[in-house]
Amino acid sequence: MNKAELVEEVSGKVGITKKDAGNVVDAVTGTITNTLKKGEKVTLVGFGTFQIMKRNSKRGVSPQTREAISIPAKKVPKFRPGKGLREKVK
Repeated sequence: MNKAELVEEVSGKVGITKKDAGNVVDAVTGTITNTLKKGEKVTLVGFGTFQIMKRNSKRGVSPQTREAISIPAKKVPKFRPGKGLREKVK
């Protein structure tokens, strides 16, 4: 499912226009993104938790030159599904 399909599904279930549903989807994803930028986690009980994880720096190999390279540390978003979601998908 892509964003357009999600907007259409939300629009049909809630009974609002696609434009309003698109605004809702954008607001939810934007709020989650901004909260993660602040370093905070977002927990949706029964669905899951979005949080930022730190990846340590590591050594890698350049596929073109086969030289050893250093991959810098970085922060990445992570989603951990909640119990309710895991049970429904099972």
